[in-house]
Amino acid sequence: MLDLFPALQGISVELARQIASTGSSMTLAADTVLFDDGVPCVVFPLLLAGSMKVVKSAANGREIVLYRKHPGEVCPITTGCLLGQAVYPARGVAEGQLEMVGLGASLFENLLTAHEPFRRMVFADFSLRLTEMMQLVEEIAFSRVDQRLARLLVERGDLHLSHQQIAEELGSVREVVSRLLRQFEQQEMVRLGREHVIVLDRVRLLALVGL
Repeated sequence: MLDLFPALQGISVELARQIASTGSSMTLAADTVLFDDGVPCVVFPLLLAGSMKVVKSAANGREIVLYRKHPGEVCPITTGCLLGQAVYPARGVAEGQLEMVGLGASLFENLLTAHEPFRRMVFADFSLRLTEMMQLVEEIAFSRVDQRLARLLVERGDLHLSHQQIAEELGSVREVVSRLLRQFEQQEMVRLGREHVIVLDRVRLLALVGL
């Protein structure tokens, strides 16, 4: 844990004792819901292995992936909810098997108050992820879906995802994504398989994105 979260190094003996006695070590299976929309926030997760995606759902069933968290990173929505004593506005789901240590709300507050490196880490990551989410809002509001799809393929390469999962990544719907992927395939920019998109022409995808 100290390797992944070096800001915890040098904590006081008392804080170390609190982590050892009250921190919860967990191994969670794929698709486990760590937290859900409208549920009170009581645990600050420190991811040790695996990844978590944070998803926002609309009343009509559409979903968008807001961000992912990996080992050594903190969850900004959890930070905001703990600081504001608010309920979660989104859902956190394990992608594959996930290992984490959960810190209770009071221990989280003690670490923020008493250990400056931890406080700096939490607020620096919170600021960074807030900026990233603002960029996501800007993309959804002002970019065409075909451009966002091309950007996703440029940035991540071959995708082992269903059309529905890609739609969730883009904040769109499966029918639109399927139509665009077929167009990309007809233009020989990608090749489609079962839950698999293979990038064939990254240069043309870049041109579509405008980079």
